[in-house]
Amino acid sequence: QVHLAESGGGLVQAGGSLRLSCAASGSVGSIRAMGWDREAPGKQREMVAEFDMWGSTNYADSVKGRFTISRDNAANTVYLHMNTLRPEDTAVYYCNAVIKDINLSFFTDYWGQGTQVTVST
Repeated sequence: QVHLAESGGGLVQAGGSLRLSCAASGSVGSIRAMGWDREAPGKQREMVAEFDMWGSTNYADSVKGRFTISRDNAANTVYLHMNTLRPEDTAVYYCNAVIKDINLSFFTDYWGQGTQVTVST
């Protein structure tokens, strides 16, 4: 089985920074894409940042210039560096990945359990 483990959420004042981590573990064969979504109260889940299947990075317009996604391929880990945080960044952040389990012949979407980020004024 494949498991995504997130860490790094918390409470921060506006203008502050946080770094989220997401590590894929278990029977990870290959990773096609990996990134972060978020879901704020009363809003739809939205893509925040990702490495797509071609290895390119994509960002939501609302976070461009403030958030940076990076990865450690050897550790199957992706990071989200969040700077100049705003109260509207408050949400549950979910790691997601498209991974081929070594025991399977196809890629599957996986999701982490989410980590809360709260930005106070």
